[in-house]
Amino acid sequence: MKLVLIRGLPGSGKSTMAKNMLGFEHYEADMFFERDGKYIYEPSKIKEAHEWCQRETFRALKNGGDVVVSNTFTRLFEMEPYFEMAKIFGIKPYIMEATGNWPNVHGVPTEVVDKMRQRWESMK
Repeated sequence: MKLVLIRGLPGSGKSTMAKNMLGFEHYEADMFFERDGKYIYEPSKIKEAHEWCQRETFRALKNGGDVVVSNTFTRLFEMEPYFEMAKIFGIKPYIMEATGNWPNVHGVPTEVVDKMRQRWESMK
């Protein structure tokens, strides 16, 4: 059982990295907004989306799966629920940072990405 957290700004390659991790169940809050193959973001439901992501991660870990979660995690405290899960299951989470610079697939406006960049907290 493994837990990998991939953090990075929109367009940094988080989802691509996660999808390439064979044998891992992949979750991210953005998946909550996908319906019938379309991405429909609703800002009022972001908290619900992260709760869904955490529930799915917990369920997969409880079932003994290897899990990768790719969310922005711009602030370190945003990873805490996953650190708590790791403690519950007696595993050490592995954290990766995506640093690519591609167009983001969800159309996050440049000014929003810039604000995220400004509040980014380094692991060091």
